[in-house]
Formats: sequence, C-alpha cells, structure tokens
Amino acid sequence: MPSILVIDDNPAVAIALDILFSLHDLRTLSAETPEAGLELLARGGIDLVIQDMNFRADTTSGDEGVALFKEIRAQHPDMPVILLTAWTHLESAVDLVKAGAADYVGKPWDDHKMLASVNNLLELSEAHRELASRSGEERRRRAALAQQHDLRGLVYDDVASETVLALALQVARSELPVLVTGPNGAGKEKYAEIIHYNSAVKSGPFVAVNCGALPHDLIEAELFGAEPGAYTGAGNKARAGKFEAADGGTLFLDEIGTLPPAGQVKLLRVLETGRFQRLGSHVERSVKVRVVSATNADLPALIADGQFREDLYYRLNGIELRLPPLSKRPRDILPLARHFLPPGKQFGDAAERALLRHTWPGNVRELRNAVQRAALLSGDRIDADALGLPSSPVAASAHGDEPDRAAIEAALQRSGGVLAQAAAELGLSRQALYRRLDRFGIPR
Repeated sequence: MPSILVIDDNPAVAIALDILFSLHDLRTLSAETPEAGLELLARGGIDLVIQDMNFRADTTSGDEGVALFKEIRAQHPDMPVILLTAWTHLESAVDLVKAGAADYVGKPWDDHKMLASVNNLLELSEAHRELASRSGEERRRRAALAQQHDLRGLVYDDVASETVLALALQVARSELPVLVTGPNGAGKEKYAEIIHYNSAVKSGPFVAVNCGALPHDLIEAELFGAEPGAYTGAGNKARAGKFEAADGGTLFLDEIGTLPPAGQVKLLRVLETGRFQRLGSHVERSVKVRVVSATNADLPALIADGQFREDLYYRLNGIELRLPPLSKRPRDILPLARHFLPPGKQFGDAAERALLRHTWPGNVRELRNAVQRAALLSGDRIDADALGLPSSPVAASAHGDEPDRAAIEAALQRSGGVLAQAAAELGLSRQALYRRLDRFGIPR
C-alpha cells in the first residue's frame, strides 16, 4: 500500500486527507513541523509528500515551505512533492513547481483533483523506480560484458545495440563466416573487430580491406597477391595479398557487394578450399582465415539482377549480423556524442536536444564529424548553433504529426523516463503516450 506523508501544522488537514486516502487504499502519515516530517522521511517507506507552505499562524510568506521543499529535494531528490497552501496567489509556490515540485494545490482542495494528482504521481514514481531498477540492471550487465570480453572501446547505451553486441560475442566463438549488414557509417568495422578479438584466432592478425575503394582491376591482386609483371605497374617483386597477410587471423571484407565477378569466383574458391593462386601464378597457396564481410547493399537484390553470386552469398552469410541505423537506437546518440568530444568540452542543453532531434542519415560517422566540427568552432560549452543541424524536430512519421517509435524513445531519453514530461514534449496526453508505449512494445 503506497504511503503518503502530510506535513502541515493544522491537524485537521492531515485528518481530512487521511479519510480521503483511506477510502482509496492509500496510507497516510502526518507531521506538524518540517523537522518531524524530515525525520519520518529519513525512516524510509514514503512514496509521496504533501507539504504546507506556512507553519506559523502569523506568516504567509511561504519561506518555511520553500526551505522544507529544498531540504526534501536535497535529501530525497526523486521524492514527488505536492505543495499545499491556502495562499493560492503565492509566487514562491509557483517558483517551486518550476524548480521541480510535482504539483501545487490550493486550500480548500477538490477531492477528485487531489486524488487524480496523487494517483498520477504515484504511478509516475513507480515507473521511475522501475526505470531506475532496469537501468541499474543494464549497467551491471554491461559492466560484466566489458569485463568478460574485449569490446574494443564500443560506446553504446541502447538496448538495440546491446542485442547486436550479444549476438556478435556469441558468433565470435564459432568458425562460421559472418556477414555484417547495415547502413553506411553504422559501425560495421567496429563489430568485425569485436568478432575477431573475441574469437579463437584473436592472437592472429586482423586485416581490413575496403573492396569499394579499390579499382576493379586491382581487387584480385589486393586480395590474393600478384607475381612480378602480372599487371601493368606490378613491378619486379612478388606481392602478397590480404589473404596471406590475414593467415591465422581474420580478414574483414568491407563493401563486399562491389566485388567484381572474377573476384567473386576466386573468393568463393578460397572459402570452400582455403586455397588460391596469386595473380599471374599457377602455384596454389593455402591459408586458414576467418572471413567477416560487410555491406550496406541489398545482396539478394544484386543476386536477382545477376550482379552477385548466390553461392558466394550463402558462403559469406554463415551468420548475419544486422546493425540498425543510429535513428533506431536513440539512446546511443548522447553517449557517442560525448565520447567524440575533446577533454574539457561539454554540450549545452539545447545542443543535446538538437542531437536527439536529428535523424542522422549518415549514422555514427555523421555524428562524429558534426561533434568534432562543433568542438573546433566552439569554446568549452557547445551550443546548438555550432552543430549546424536542422532546427525542426523530426518526430513525425508517415502518419503526419503522429510520433513514431524513435521519436517516443528519444523523448523518453531526454526526460529521463518521466512519462509526463515526455508526453508534454510529444504533444500527447499521458494516457495517449501509454497507448503508444503498449503499441510499440516500449516498457513503461
């Protein structure tokens, strides 16, 4: 049963509230002085405080109520507080609401409105405690992951990222080839490193090659090596390829969808037999390499168009690791942005709101560039203008002004899980936000 502490110098107030609350399964405790109220709070078990603003008959200044509220906030920062006073014009009470008091009720109160306010605050408080409990559990789980595995400095806070990370760590223990898919700039190479450094070949080399950055006529030589004179400009020395360099370790093939047909044939053979020939040579060489490939392309569509071999696709795709875009993991945005900041610099509140509003089509790479550019052009505190991001919010989806899942999660992130604040930012009632949380499967 929730417990409510009433701090008021008039015993009749506590009695009236006790009768009202007892009819609705709410327990009431009372104190006639701020000191007695703080003592009861210190014992614990209180879910909400209703406090008077004046405790002497000869004063209407509200100074005592202000001092009590500040002391409650200092000792119990998450405790919801309702301010209660007969002086409804009291400006100090309004100021305290702006400073974090949960509500402001004048005497005499309306029972229905008082109950509605109390029940809403108790519900929000319970949700906040659940959120804090989940956050603590997440921190412990992530600390355990960081202690047991080499995460290569991965910065994340979103459940979507943790899900991908857990799969990557599980995949790392196998010998199957891994295909990492996702948009440009999402961090595919970082996950390839995580797979390698948590695998059985972690003591071997990790070699990365961007297939999309090489001319098509040089990709075979880059991957498999070349003999002297094998192609124009090859020189007079034999050249080892990336497969030989990665022998005993992991070869990361980024933008695998750009590999030309001849390279696809040779790559398929290496994956099937572990053997290959350097360009211009008839001597077969043997390597043992764990292959991790990545692409932002739709490989099944390329297969349908005859641009990518279906048998190679199934060889590469022993297990697929799908990285969501940054817009689908909004809780990662601020931790990543702060990670990219130089020491001694920080974001202003408006800058953080701008970071969370932006859709980040360029993903983590775009975020890093924006932060580094803003840090270069700003002093110790970075404001929203320095980021150079669009100022209009992006909460709307295909339903016009209807906020989508990403917008709701971003609002919850900004509000610290306080549903009333998130609902107000999204232009929704709290009940409307509840319905959307249930629709999208977002925990309250």
